Amino acid sequence: MKIKSIFKSAVCILALACLAVGCSTPKNVAYFQGSQDEQLLEIASAANREIKIEPHDKISITVTCKDPTLAKMFNMNVYTNSTQQRSGYNGSSEFRDYGLAYSDGIDGFTVSPDGTIDYPVLGKIKVAGMTRSELAAFIKGEIMGRGLIKDPIVTVEYLNIGFSVLGEVMSPGRYDLNADVITLLEGISLARDLTIQGNRKNVKVLRKEGDKVHTYIVDLTDAKALTNSPAYFLKQGDVIYVEPNDVRKRQTTANGNNITNVSFWLSVASLLTSAAILFKK
Repeated sequence: MKIKSIFKSAVCILALACLAVGCSTPKNVAYFQGSQDEQLLEIASAANREIKIEPHDKISITVTCKDPTLAKMFNMNVYTNSTQQRSGYNGSSEFRDYGLAYSDGIDGFTVSPDGTIDYPVLGKIKVAGMTRSELAAFIKGEIMGRGLIKDPIVTVEYLNIGFSVLGEVMSPGRYDLNADVITLLEGISLARDLTIQGNRKNVKVLRKEGDKVHTYIVDLTDAKALTNSPAYFLKQGDVIYVEPNDVRKRQTTANGNNITNVSFWLSVASLLTSAAILFKK
């Protein structure tokens, strides 16, 4: 009789524990927990940090002006896809007037390990450490300063830089960096946000710095810590990794026996049913 009473108490405790777990409110799911409006405003108005050109980046530099002959001296070859070539399309007159043919792309300059490019007419230029706008302004100043073109328009674009998002996000993959400034939140939004199983308090950003890879840990639930992190503004080559939370980790156990599995709840139901039958005897 004593054993039966102990067993009955144990079953009751187990049932209460299961109910408590099932009815508990998930934690660490919402971003910026406990943040005030001014803290969220701090995120929105954080000082811009433009991406800077680094060795091995590939960039395009386009110079346009009213004299197409002069502009061609500074532009790399353009290429057009085979469909347009077969159709005999010769390009927009607007582009031709400025010394460019219509194209699908422009051959770019690959930044050398010492941070330079060999630019037509101007020669070797140190570009590493510059932003796109800074490089465009520099080349424009050099062209005008040497009296080569009176009114050039210089455009600089990135051709091969991007970042990767891995782990518990809706759309993992590599994403191009097409903007001068992009934040970690924007990078995650491109991957369609974290899944519900993503650990929002322990997001990792892997960044190559020199010959080493540094790992930054970011807590998305803490607005102040997030905006103060060196990884808040992304750089080319960054890898964002969202690790699974504890619930997700338990789902990957060898036998799969955890509270989120249907088999677990079936086992609990079976146990309670057996206990009820036993108590009636």
